[in-house]
Amino acid sequence: MQIQSRFCSHRLAALLLSLTFWSGLPGPGHAQEELRIATSYKLMTLDPHYANLNENTSLLSHIYERLVYQDDRLDLKPGLAVSWRAVSDRQWEFKLRENVRFHDGSPLTADDVVYTIERIRDFLKSPSGGFRSYLTGIESVSAPDPLTVLIETDGAVPNLPLFFSSIFVMNRPAKGFETTEDLNAGHPPNGTGPYRFESWSSGESLRLARNDDYWDGKPAWSKVTFRVIENPAARVAALSTGEVDVADAIPARDVASLKERGARVASVGAARVNFVQFDVARDTLPGVTDKSGEPIANPFKDASVRRALAMATDRGILVDKILSGYGTAAAQVFPNGLPGTSAKLLPEAPNYDEAKMLLAKAGFPDGFNLVLAGPASRYPGDAESLQAVAQSWARIGVNAQPAAAPFSVFNTKRAAGDYGVWYGGTSGEAVDIILHTLLASPDPERGTGALNFGKYRNEAFDAMLARAESIAVGPERNAALAQATELVMADQPIIPLYHFHHIVGYGSRIGSYVLHPRGWTTAMQTLPAME
Repeated sequence: MQIQSRFCSHRLAALLLSLTFWSGLPGPGHAQEELRIATSYKLMTLDPHYANLNENTSLLSHIYERLVYQDDRLDLKPGLAVSWRAVSDRQWEFKLRENVRFHDGSPLTADDVVYTIERIRDFLKSPSGGFRSYLTGIESVSAPDPLTVLIETDGAVPNLPLFFSSIFVMNRPAKGFETTEDLNAGHPPNGTGPYRFESWSSGESLRLARNDDYWDGKPAWSKVTFRVIENPAARVAALSTGEVDVADAIPARDVASLKERGARVASVGAARVNFVQFDVARDTLPGVTDKSGEPIANPFKDASVRRALAMATDRGILVDKILSGYGTAAAQVFPNGLPGTSAKLLPEAPNYDEAKMLLAKAGFPDGFNLVLAGPASRYPGDAESLQAVAQSWARIGVNAQPAAAPFSVFNTKRAAGDYGVWYGGTSGEAVDIILHTLLASPDPERGTGALNFGKYRNEAFDAMLARAESIAVGPERNAALAQATELVMADQPIIPLYHFHHIVGYGSRIGSYVLHPRGWTTAMQTLPAME
């Protein structure tokens, strides 16, 4: 029995809303005063290239901009680059927008793009690789004139413009490369974006001021303050009392009460997936034991054990009960219907009897014990999802002890190998980006597997993915990605759980809030009410 996608018509319509351009800014004369946003996103650094995390890319997009912008259909639109073309199989040309200036008054030139690429590719040492995987195919970059960037690749890279939809352009300093430490220590971030940096208190707030010289017109708000409120109930309370104008990551269970108190709510399906991931590499794992508490050989090396746990996972409860319908059961990395997804992969209802049989054949007729780790208050329904998955698995004899921790703690421990199986989530610009990062074999030289913390390896899948990535954007590429996805999901290196819906609440000072499936929270999406 298959669980069908739960995109209600009004949510699908929201997903397909078209933004005119990322800023969506009203013209002169409509600028408002301070915008106050309560966000779940905890800005971890002022370095736009250090960590490829939504909290950084979302908040720093006020200050910095990209060559290419990805609209809410995930189509590519001009950003700082007005056009791009493949000159040959190994050469791309980008033409920059004229009359764009950084916040210090210096003009944007092709040399700034050269600096940005070289800083990420050759200088910055991010513990998770940062954005380096997007640039591994670049052999050289040059600036034939101030508004032209010429990029030579070491082979065909047909998806190169998409990669640049994730990379912020920095201003080249007088000499050398700016370090992450310098940026975090108080060197003012210098971008071309609609808002200028004012102050930052790590884990607490980010304050911005309007860039009156912004190339795309005067921004809507004179000041923007982001307050980091990690507790969902506290964000809801701050919106309800009028302390803030916008609150992101609203729990689905609070939507009805917010509406009763006069707030409005916007939602959209997320271009992302939340999943369970297994460590399939080590011989023994922390927290994984037999029923008497004795360590056992890593059961997740056996694909049939992974499939048994997938069969015993009730996604319907996660979507209907925990997410209150603001989500879609998942069987792959993006919601069905988006480019690169497979129509053949549909989430199935749990089959506990067959799951028990698979476990017995794998040598675990009585099941085993494990610790199921995950972040708390990072994603909608994360801690509750851990509990629900544990309850499902208990029905086949697998006793899972949920262990939720603050994301910073969870992220550090996961990277250190302290977990054997965990709940996580990721988003990306396209299906192949997530496949490349989450499921491809870890390879620092190729830039693959940056989020493959389970060290899963599948040479056949790697080859199929590489072939798909060599095809130009279009139906043939999408079909190849779907086939690669079908192959890898049959091996069950992860259990896709759901694609949650982004939910944002806003108060009376806001006219409308336009959501993006990437889950960004920005002042540029927030239009003031007209008086």
